[in-house]
Amino acid sequence: MNGGSGARAAERRRELIFPKAMRLNAAMTESHSKSKRKAGPVKKAGGGGIADPAVAAVFAAYPGRTKAKLLALRQLILETAAATPGVGTLEETLKWGQPSYLTTESRSGSTIRIDRVKPEPGDDSERYALYVHCQTTLVSTFRQLYRETLTFGGNRSILLDAARPLPKAALKHCIALALTYHRNAAKNYL
Repeated sequence: MNGGSGARAAERRRELIFPKAMRLNAAMTESHSKSKRKAGPVKKAGGGGIADPAVAAVFAAYPGRTKAKLLALRQLILETAAATPGVGTLEETLKWGQPSYLTTESRSGSTIRIDRVKPEPGDDSERYALYVHCQTTLVSTFRQLYRETLTFGGNRSILLDAARPLPKAALKHCIALALTYHRNAAKNYL
């Protein structure tokens, strides 16, 4: 299979999977809407401000370009959560010293963590990552959908280069899948 047909196949899988997951999430939201509060921003954090001083301190300690990229990734997580039915309010906290986003209210998804990737000796590149629980099928699913677009770190992360633009469309889809992981009956989206 050549690169063009592989890319077309991956695009076709995304076209089939994402709308199906969104319809499923919408149906679940409708059935739970009477007992759940309306989806909202991160607890006390709105879109821009970081309510937890410990989380704010971690962001403040990152180097300039990496900090800007991680804040943009944080904003994408918040926007995706607000736009994804059934996710509810996120909790922003630290887990293993990393900014983490939990679906505490709805329990709909797997925890998402973000952090700088420590460079290897002699490596001057700045990288950062979006981490998910390694015992889920999430990274396997992401890899099948976006193998030509994203880079992965084993079975637990999406690796991103601070010198490159944020691949928003692919990441938004991956974030939505992570935030609804426990709500989707079929864990293998392919």
